[in-house]
Amino acid sequence: MIFRYRDCSTLLLLRIPMLTAHYLHRLPADYDLNTIRTRGKTRGALWDAAPELYFKGFLLRETGKYGATENSYSSLYLWHSAQAFADFLLTDRYRNVTSSFGRAPIETRVVLDAHRGPGLQAQFVFEETFDIARDADLGQAFIREAERNRTEAARPGVVASVTALDTQGWRFSRYLLAESVEARPGDAAIAYEVVHLAKPLLHTLPDGRPA
Repeated sequence: MIFRYRDCSTLLLLRIPMLTAHYLHRLPADYDLNTIRTRGKTRGALWDAAPELYFKGFLLRETGKYGATENSYSSLYLWHSAQAFADFLLTDRYRNVTSSFGRAPIETRVVLDAHRGPGLQAQFVFEETFDIARDADLGQAFIREAERNRTEAARPGVVASVTALDTQGWRFSRYLLAESVEARPGDAAIAYEVVHLAKPLLHTLPDGRPA
């Protein structure tokens, strides 16, 4: 898909074929979180060669750690296309999720920009959401957000940075994969611990570091 924005005589093209998908399962306060850690490490390897997948993060939030007020297990995907995501829903991979945790709502977002960074091993994923002003020029807002994302990707310790668009709430969803909690972009960012990061195509994302 190509987004076209014309400002006077300038034609700007933003290619946006990718899709993020994120779903979350809330867990009881007394749930044994080692079960999730074991699941992520065991099943994570099954995703390391998944086709048309840039990455999948097996993510955990534990009450009292990094600002979490409840336990949860979630998965964050960066898919090559909406078709790849739709195909995944019909596979045994997704059937295994629903048989264990049920069918949770899945938040999907159209990707505006995705870059890899200098970091090597993601230990955290940080999520931020920002509303788009009602009267904002969408073309300019998209371009500024994509430029901001590339700057984030170049930071030390960042493994990848993704910004995506929620057209239902008209907001940006930002995902930062990082080596340490020190890379947290702000106090309002939701922090997830990475149990396992499968990254079949992550190396094919454009490099966010300056040439």
